[in-house]
Amino acid sequence: MKIRRVITGHDANGKAVVTHDELCTNILSRRDFHQSCVVWSTGQLPVDNLDSNDGYTRDVSTLSKQDTVFRIVQYDPGVAPRNHRTETIDYAVVMSGAIDMDLDGQTVHLQQGDVLVQRGTIHNWVNKGTEPCVIAFVLIAAKPIDLNHQTLHAHG
Repeated sequence: MKIRRVITGHDANGKAVVTHDELCTNILSRRDFHQSCVVWSTGQLPVDNLDSNDGYTRDVSTLSKQDTVFRIVQYDPGVAPRNHRTETIDYAVVMSGAIDMDLDGQTVHLQQGDVLVQRGTIHNWVNKGTEPCVIAFVLIAAKPIDLNHQTLHAHG
């Protein structure tokens, strides 16, 4: 996976500048036939666009109630299953390929150009095709789902 990230900011005089223009090197795999990289993340809402810390370097293995994460994920054919739920609202854009999203037994087929808003539902990604599927995700911290006095926390 080769992801170029271009990050903008301001110089001391307030002029718009490029602060980073590089390939992501933080690519990791949490299971077979899966790769991801965090392009940027923040730890507060509203976001402080003058914060000079590189959001690329933050630990986002667990999210606080004010975090955001911009992540690119590649799901290769045969990706190992991982049923999971997050305490986030996720905005996703399928950049290339196609994939099935399993929601408690209901399957939704997504392909290049499709967009998804994931609202704390338990789900799994299944690539039954022959090509990798690349998805851009923006995760924003959200309250856990509370239905009928039962809280559905993040897991998986």
